[in-house]
Amino acid sequence: MTRPTFFVEEDKILASLFDEGLDNLHLYKPDSSPMYSERLLTLLPEDYCKKITVHDNFYLKEEYNLRGIHISDETTPKPAGYKGHLSRTCTNLELLKEAKRNADYVFLKYIGDSQSEPDCKASFTPQQLEEASRRGLIDKHVYALGGMNLDNVRLAKDLGFGGIVICGDIWNRFNIQQELDYQALIDHFSKLRKAIG
Repeated sequence: MTRPTFFVEEDKILASLFDEGLDNLHLYKPDSSPMYSERLLTLLPEDYCKKITVHDNFYLKEEYNLRGIHISDETTPKPAGYKGHLSRTCTNLELLKEAKRNADYVFLKYIGDSQSEPDCKASFTPQQLEEASRRGLIDKHVYALGGMNLDNVRLAKDLGFGGIVICGDIWNRFNIQQELDYQALIDHFSKLRKAIG
């Protein structure tokens, strides 16, 4: 998932992440002008745009031939007439089954304490997650969001998550105001990809 704010080297970093095997990027820029998202998308090759899911300004999906749209809760209906790829975020285990019915995949949030939003703490106990896994609520259509890093990839796999959502663990490795060399960020992403397998 992208940082919530735009920055100068972002298109180059995103292209490098795609080059390293990123298969699905969530363009998450809340409360920003769609003009900035449009600019970012025009700087990326069309093949990469096909791997991007947009969280806001859903018209961008068709205009830039993006992968799909993401709805940030369990219950908001999809836009009228929309027939493409759809994902959503869920924060309640009791709503997870229904959320999965109405999406191609679901982000279950917050599995751990957020690294990008310090006030957002884990929403579930390990016992609740184990029970949800046992009941089949957590499966390949559910992705772990919140606090995901190299230390807990194995836990997510063991619980049966289909994948993990990386945000703070990547972006906190690059200071957008002071750094130009983002190779450490790319190297870390490569380690994460290998750990996810």
